[in-house]
Amino acid sequence: MFLMRPPGNGQELERRRRHAIRLLKTGKKLSAVASALSASVSSVFRWWQVYQKKGVSGLRPQAVSGRPPRLSPAQQERLLGMLVEGPLPAGYSTDLWTLQRISRIIRRHFGVTYHRCHVWKLLTSLGLSCQKPERRALQRNEEAIARWKRQKWPRIKKSPNAGSPPRLPRRKWVLAHP
Repeated sequence: MFLMRPPGNGQELERRRRHAIRLLKTGKKLSAVASALSASVSSVFRWWQVYQKKGVSGLRPQAVSGRPPRLSPAQQERLLGMLVEGPLPAGYSTDLWTLQRISRIIRRHFGVTYHRCHVWKLLTSLGLSCQKPERRALQRNEEAIARWKRQKWPRIKKSPNAGSPPRLPRRKWVLAHP
C-alpha cells in the first residue's frame, strides 16, 4: 500500500516524528506506532534510525532540495514592476506581453536566459496569469452600437414562429398487404 505524505507543515510533521520516538521508547512495537500515527512501518523505522544516529536534530524538517532560482527575489520583484508598466515603455510597439517578449526582457535586463515555456512557470510563481485581450475594433463606436440595438434590432429580429411554415399534421403510412 502506498501512503502519501500526510498534510501539515514541517513543524507538525516533526511533532509527529517525535511522538513516534516517544512511543518507541515506551516499548511499543514498530507496527503499533505506525498504525497509531497512520504511518508506514518503514517510515517509523527510518525515523528511529535517524534518531539513533543524529538525535532529536535528525527529526527536524529538511530544507527542500532542488535547483536554486535563476532570478533572485529582488530581481523577480523588479521584473514584476517592468511587466506591470507594460510593453510600450519596454520598447515594444503593441501593448501586449508574450512569453517570448518577457524572455527577451529577462535576458536583456538580468543576463539570464529562459526558454519561453519556462517563463510561464516563472510568471505563475509570481502570481500572474494569462489574460486574453478582447478583440475589438479601434474605431468602435459604442453609442452607435447601443442605438442600433435599441432601434433597428427589434424590428429585424425574428419572432419565434416568424418565417416557418404552418405545422401540418403528419400522415400515417400504412403498408398494403399484397
